[in-house]
Amino acid sequence: MSRKKTAILWVRNDFRLSDNVALWEASKYEELAPVYIWNIHDTGVWQAGAASKWWLHHTLKKFQTRLKGLGTNLIIFRGRPEHEISKIAKKINASAVLMNESYNPYDRGSESRLQRDLDSIDIDMQSFQGSLLCPIDHLLKKDGSPYLVYTPFWNNFLKKYESRHYEAPSKLPKLPRQAQSMGCDVDSLGLLPSKGWHEKFHRYWSVGEEEAESKQKHFIARAIRSYKIDRDIPASDGTSMLSPHFHFGEIHPQKIFSDIEAKFGKIGSIEDASILHFCKEIVWREFSYHLLYHFPTTSDAPLRENFKQYPWKMNNELFTRWRKGKTGYPIIDAGMRQLWSMGWMHNRLRMLTASFLVKHLGIPWQQGAKWFWDTLVDADLACNTQGWQWTAGCGADASPFFRIFNPITQGEKIDPKGEYISRWCPELAGLPSEWICKPWQAPTGILERAAIKLGVNYPLPIVDHKEARVQALWNYGKMKKESKG
Repeated sequence: MSRKKTAILWVRNDFRLSDNVALWEASKYEELAPVYIWNIHDTGVWQAGAASKWWLHHTLKKFQTRLKGLGTNLIIFRGRPEHEISKIAKKINASAVLMNESYNPYDRGSESRLQRDLDSIDIDMQSFQGSLLCPIDHLLKKDGSPYLVYTPFWNNFLKKYESRHYEAPSKLPKLPRQAQSMGCDVDSLGLLPSKGWHEKFHRYWSVGEEEAESKQKHFIARAIRSYKIDRDIPASDGTSMLSPHFHFGEIHPQKIFSDIEAKFGKIGSIEDASILHFCKEIVWREFSYHLLYHFPTTSDAPLRENFKQYPWKMNNELFTRWRKGKTGYPIIDAGMRQLWSMGWMHNRLRMLTASFLVKHLGIPWQQGAKWFWDTLVDADLACNTQGWQWTAGCGADASPFFRIFNPITQGEKIDPKGEYISRWCPELAGLPSEWICKPWQAPTGILERAAIKLGVNYPLPIVDHKEARVQALWNYGKMKKESKG
């Protein structure tokens, strides 16, 4: 007897209706069970962090509501995906399991095991291009190896990129009868942090596809033409703020590129430097995914083998001061406090705070990556890994290690009026702009008028920049010597 045409849609970070090819294909079945599996078993140290869980909690609820509006529901389970999906498939007599590809190495392990289990019970497994603009295997060098330098990756992308837009379905197939009483509710997953740290996130973020689309339209209409300059000024509204929406698949980069092309022409023909720079940033995200896909151990180990010889030194006291935004360097402290308050940090500050940790404090980049992972609402394994390896100088197309940012001059450059520092380090708001990046150099009278007592209500620098720079360069030279020997 032939099977009824019933499918399972395995939802991961795909919380959108438009530009969702797996959802589009799933809409063609007679019955459909959209399924989300909360998996805590196979993620190693990279289980979703506290800030990501907050976002996930709310986007699951939002997506459930949207699916109900189309005549179905998102069924939620806990466990190993391959076990749960196999059980569900048998119970509802499914003929196929559909999903968008994941490029996370932990997900790929689950996919392999699921493929084996479904093959054993004669159920078709279909995987579609997920969160990227180009399939992974379309962007390789001529010899079939992955790119390690971004510019040729970008140039090849321009040759291979083809727009593939999928409208949101107006209706979805009904839930199989057997599935209607299955699963658990979102609250039972216990995703919200036990401490009230996350409660302030509502001041800064609205979750979901509709918010993401509204945000990207605003950015393209009002900010994209000045992006190249404003993106480096943390006090300005110069970035898209779309990164958490990207991570949770609430918007696909195809939506961004389609709207850009509709307004400004083909990506490869755009001449406006700001618009082009934004497009390159979107493709840099793709580059990060390619690197993690081809080098799956880089979330924990340096891509450049010689950096295994670097004499990192863990210092818990200094690490705690960095985490809490109490380094005594205002631009660094402002960035770390923004992270704690918003679950997000301006990209320029991510680079500066990361560089400070690894080069001024000599603390392993993996420690910083784990802290970002726990506190960022947009914590994305590919982007987080690439960002930290780039800053530490041990990744693909990385910043040279000997490029050591001066936190004083960097602060003066990107926050010349002290607006950003004043917002996140309000105890310094009374300082004139010429001293706000270096309060320990300010005259005593100015400190008194600003009610600042160094070492009391604002810390003295925990390291001297010049001394830290000399030490970092010495460590780098030692590493190079040892890796050669």
